[in-house]
Parts: sequence; structure tokens; C-alpha cells
Amino acid sequence: MPITPATATHSSSNGTAEAILLELVDEKGVTIGTAEKLTAHQPPGQLHRAFSVFLFDEQGRLLLQQRALGKYHSPGVWSNTCCGHPYPGEAPFAAAARRTYEELGVSPSLLAEAGTVRYNHPDPASGLVEQEFNHLFVGLVQAPLGPDPEEVASTAFVTAAELAERHARDPFSAWFMTVLDAARPAVRELTGPSAGW
Repeated sequence: MPITPATATHSSSNGTAEAILLELVDEKGVTIGTAEKLTAHQPPGQLHRAFSVFLFDEQGRLLLQQRALGKYHSPGVWSNTCCGHPYPGEAPFAAAARRTYEELGVSPSLLAEAGTVRYNHPDPASGLVEQEFNHLFVGLVQAPLGPDPEEVASTAFVTAAELAERHARDPFSAWFMTVLDAARPAVRELTGPSAGW
């Protein structure tokens, strides 16, 4: 796995770990400051920039990931291909491509913007709150995956019908349906009408 700002060990001059900062935004997505990652997710939550990626294979199946059990937020639940937060000043597109590679060991062969969505989703299990201005991306994956076990417990490619069955049966992230529904027009454009998205 490559060493990047997200995977490197950060330490300040006094030996303590550096805080990961998120970009705080207003309701229009304009940057207004920064906050430490965990602080931004404490109730009631601070509105911050995020991204969500939906990658599909050549058969129009969506790549899901099950979040690693060691994650502090929403461990063990299924979610979209990749999601996260840009560093302050980092373009959401660049952050989406970077984190997809860091988490899944693959670079999308196509990645396109699919709009934005703003939501407020409390996570009952952790007590944390997702107050996010989320940049959406859709794309294609055509190379073998190499998931980082620190980030990803499992992966699955699913059709639209299989997703409906799995969503009724398995735990999913609180934000999953919100971001999928917001991305659906771009998903349909990418996968075509026969895929059923």
C-alpha cells in the first residue's frame, strides 16, 4: 500500500499524533473553516465536505464494501464503493480517486462527477452524526481489487435486484440510500437502462 497523507503515521514535534482536519462548509458548500475529524462528527455535528464513490463493473454491477470492524464510525456495515473526506484544500475528485486506491487498491478506469447532496444522519450505534455536504462520483472498475483490511472487511459486486435483497437483510451505513438515490441519474446514464438502477 502506498504511503499517503491518509496512511502515513503523523506526529508533531512533541511526538503526539496530528489531528486529521476536515473542511467545514456552509449550506452552499462554500468553505468556512476546519475542524478535527472526530469533533466534526460529535452531536449535533458540524457541516463538512465529504465524497461518495459508486463504481460499477462492465456488467453494470455496483461494487459494495463492508467497512472494517476496527473503524470507529459505522464498523462492519455495508456501504457504497468508497466514501470519505477531502483534506482542507484538496479537490473532492482528487480525494475520491486517492481514497478509492488507498481503500480498495484499484484506480477507477472512469470517474465522473454526479452532483452533490446535503444530509444529516445520526449513527445510533456510535452516537456520531454525519452532517455532510457530499460530492458524488460514479465510475467503472476494470482491474482486480486489493482491499486494505484496515479499511475494508469484504467487497461484493451486486445487481440492483441483489442490492435490494441485501439491503433488506444486512446492516448498511446510515447514509447509503441517501447518497445512492442522489447519484441515481448519473448511475443510470453510466450503466444504461437494462441494468435496472
